[in-house]
Amino acid sequence: MIVIISVPVILSNALITISMTKLAPLSLIALAGFSSTAFATQYLTAEQAQQTIFPEANSFKPLPLQLDAAQMKQVEKLSGLPARSVAWRTVAAYKDDRLLGYVVFDDVVGKFELISYAVGLQADATVQQVEIMAYRESHGFEIRNANWRRQFVGKTVSHGLAIGDGIANISGATLSCAHVTDGVRRIAAIVQVALKK
Repeated sequence: MIVIISVPVILSNALITISMTKLAPLSLIALAGFSSTAFATQYLTAEQAQQTIFPEANSFKPLPLQLDAAQMKQVEKLSGLPARSVAWRTVAAYKDDRLLGYVVFDDVVGKFELISYAVGLQADATVQQVEIMAYRESHGFEIRNANWRRQFVGKTVSHGLAIGDGIANISGATLSCAHVTDGVRRIAAIVQVALKK
């Protein structure tokens, strides 16, 4: 006796019903794995992101950043957001012996999946550039658009780093826009509190 199993599978936003026999369970597992990772895109490695943000730099030095309790409270007060973490992956960018700024790496949740990004800040904690390193959602990839990311340039934690106040939203990418914008504001506050020269 052959048992027919009907399985709904979502591919490219279309619901498809696939009929499978009891003899093809491996196909079902393969399809389930495929549908969950079909939208993940890696755009840049950390090294590529830091070189893109500071192309004139000839060296990058790891600068592991550990916030103390007082600094975390300052970050929360400045950004209006939870500091979220004590430890932050940071590198300092140099041109010979001159400090150009910092690159801070972070992940935020878009709607369901993580967005990996890097924020470059000048030594005075002004945003230099934002790069999307990996995007895993099926919608909202428009946040990688250079015109949208360009809105962050020259902003500080206290000026223009909020949706509707210096940063425009993108229809269809509302949560991704909001969460990346909040992340950039948090990082700008961290650099202002812990690293600003």
